[in-house]
Amino acid sequence: MVEEEGFRRYVAHIILWIGIAIVAFPVYLAFVASTQDNAVIANGQMSLLPGGHFFQTYYQTIFVGTSGSTREPVGNMMLNSLIMALLIALGKIAISIISAYAIVYFRFPFRMPIFWIIFITLMLPVEVRIYPTYKIVADLHMLDSYAGLSLPLIASATATLLFRQFFMTVPDELLEASRIDGAGPFRFFWDTLLPLSRTNMAALFVILFILGWNQYLWPLLITTRDDMQTIQIGIRKMITTTDALTEWPIVMATAMLAMLPPVFVVIAMQKLFVRGLVETEK
Repeated sequence: MVEEEGFRRYVAHIILWIGIAIVAFPVYLAFVASTQDNAVIANGQMSLLPGGHFFQTYYQTIFVGTSGSTREPVGNMMLNSLIMALLIALGKIAISIISAYAIVYFRFPFRMPIFWIIFITLMLPVEVRIYPTYKIVADLHMLDSYAGLSLPLIASATATLLFRQFFMTVPDELLEASRIDGAGPFRFFWDTLLPLSRTNMAALFVILFILGWNQYLWPLLITTRDDMQTIQIGIRKMITTTDALTEWPIVMATAMLAMLPPVFVVIAMQKLFVRGLVETEK
């Protein structure tokens, strides 16, 4: 029985390592390509070992940019993506937690219809309402701005629903104790609900940050200046379809750099992220 259990564990580890290899090999290949000479890659003679152009390629990628399709350094693109992702994630959490707090703890007319209206917006993603959203942003003169990049994407029915469901599990005794202590609505929210929601906010922040970082369609529509384009737009512009030769080492280096902030956020907030997903009792 012990031998059978050991064999199953051995097989499970083999399957796990095979899965890791399948996922990691394209990433490794992109890193190798970012250190090779462009002519070697264009001729299909790229080796599976890193080349000798690591520092040159990454310096040019971060501080100079490509010579043709994008004139903007990738470092500036990453800064734009970072600001947009942070504004979207923090904005969604702030608006959603306040909305959920109002729906759960305040009694006002049409409270539940308002909640269901918010919930129904899940069926209206950005792609569906893209034209009226663009028209409003253009009329407000927010094209090529961080406000235009982030504000239309801040509202989140999913986060509102998750915070509402969590607030409904908070014992009523905590609210009564806060009232006895003389705490008003704001103090109860700040001193009681926010600390209890810490893991939920962390889990949502990781998900929403990655969502904001990977935005492609909306930034493509509202950014016309090179200095406001995000890193996803930059990668797409680097891959040319004309006779001009694509600078593949810079493209691959940009792809590698684009993976770093989401990976860093996941690693840094891993414990809170897992707790926020699996905890059912607060």
